[in-house]
Amino acid sequence: MRHGFANKKLNRTSEHRKALLKNMLNSLIKYEQITTTLPKAKFLKPQADKIITLGKKETLQTTKLLMKKLQNIQSTNKVKKTLSKRYEKRKGGYTRIVKAGFRYGDNSPMAVIEFVDRDKEAKKVDVKKKVDNKDQKEEKKLPTG
Repeated sequence: MRHGFANKKLNRTSEHRKALLKNMLNSLIKYEQITTTLPKAKFLKPQADKIITLGKKETLQTTKLLMKKLQNIQSTNKVKKTLSKRYEKRKGGYTRIVKAGFRYGDNSPMAVIEFVDRDKEAKKVDVKKKVDNKDQKEEKKLPTG
């Protein structure tokens, strides 16, 4: 019998599992799409949906709860200002899991977890724009004199 087993342990201690969940939630909110293993994605999906549902309620208490769960002010602000407005009319099911084959090294099943109606530009948040080589060379030259 499987009574009292609430969620997957993922072969981790409770502290490691909580940190993993927090980091994956922050990454999912920041980039709106992440690639991970299938068990981790299945573990993350209900938590991400609960975070969006919390963000839809505009009270100080929900803001404090989001800050407690995410521990990141940028993620909390994005949930409160952007994502909650995007999913205002939707009653649930804010994320989807798409299977993405198997990992090369250990053949573990991979999956892509993403927000439904996601912003395609969110993946490019940390990508730096390329600067022309001519401009870099001119900056590096120091005047001799």
